Amino acid sequence: MNKKGSERIFISLGSNQGNRWAHLQRTIFILEEKAGSVLQCSPVYENPAVGFDGAPFYNCCVELETELNPQALLEVLLECEKEAGRLRSGRGYSDRPIDLDLLFYGDQRIENEALEVPHPRLHNRGFVLQPLVDLGIGSYHHPNLEKPVAELADNAPDKGDLQVVDGRLFCSVTEIFDQLDYLAIEGNIGVGKTSLTKKLAADHNARLLLERFEDNPFLPPFYKDPQRYAFPLEMSFLADRFQQLQEQLPQSSLFSDRVFSDYHLSKSLLFAQVTLEADELRLYKKLYTLMQQSLPQPQLYVYLQQNTERLLENIKKRGRSYEQEIKPDYLQQVEEGYRLFLQQYPGPKLLIDVSDLDFMENPADYHYIIREIGVFLSKK
Repeated sequence: MNKKGSERIFISLGSNQGNRWAHLQRTIFILEEKAGSVLQCSPVYENPAVGFDGAPFYNCCVELETELNPQALLEVLLECEKEAGRLRSGRGYSDRPIDLDLLFYGDQRIENEALEVPHPRLHNRGFVLQPLVDLGIGSYHHPNLEKPVAELADNAPDKGDLQVVDGRLFCSVTEIFDQLDYLAIEGNIGVGKTSLTKKLAADHNARLLLERFEDNPFLPPFYKDPQRYAFPLEMSFLADRFQQLQEQLPQSSLFSDRVFSDYHLSKSLLFAQVTLEADELRLYKKLYTLMQQSLPQPQLYVYLQQNTERLLENIKKRGRSYEQEIKPDYLQQVEEGYRLFLQQYPGPKLLIDVSDLDFMENPADYHYIIREIGVFLSKK
């Protein structure tokens, strides 16, 4: 039953450029954010391009409940296409990263210069009709043709060209985050990983696991005399991180609750490679390897990438006295260490460039980050 003032609508999505699956999933998340509640998603079908010589499409349909009027909804659909990189030329069909069509808007019939609903070519498109049948509206009668959707699907000219694609699209970011047990957010000093982890944990009911860096007595003197204090600093960090992870992370794949952490044990080795002498590093690596092998690994390792100038601005802004001596070349060395580590990291990993984002002050930037995490996790 629809909420008062809302309409049940159906939208088709198609993509034949770039990462087709990612385009579909990302657009569904944007629709959830800007158009209304996404109630269900159909399976995805692959089919040849129709009406022009192009690459094969991934197609699906979604059902939404929206309070937007048809014109406002159309503007959201066009905005989604533009954000994905589609440019409507008006010169016939062409390849596109995303294609959105409003199929049904309740039982309304709409015909104006901008919009025609039901979609005028719906009855000829098996790649749209079959997903609608999958959504459970096979018995629904087309308002103009007065035939059930299932009958139209059975008689569609392209019915035999459809191939089901393995995998499942998610209706909301929350739905996919609910399946995430252990997430690690990493990045350079001052990138904002702790702030982001706290916000994600609060929004998705996760237990926080934060690095206890402020309790380390070697940190302030290290920034004044790195050569003298590097080894005790890195050893104490390694021991404390390992102890915390061992105590807080369940030692099996069956997690009792969701854990979001603002660090991964690997950061110990990354910083040690920057600060320690060769003999010290050899000993350190032996201990690190033994510890790392005994810990569960995150379902996703997210790395936040930021330029050095912004890192220094953030460090100055948060005002920790012992960090004010940090030099640009030190941050660049750390960044290079992360880059090399990510190339070899065997688990699921996602790099997000936050150079132009302010995810704490700008909600749109924050939603962009959670969408990208959701899209990555939805991969087939």
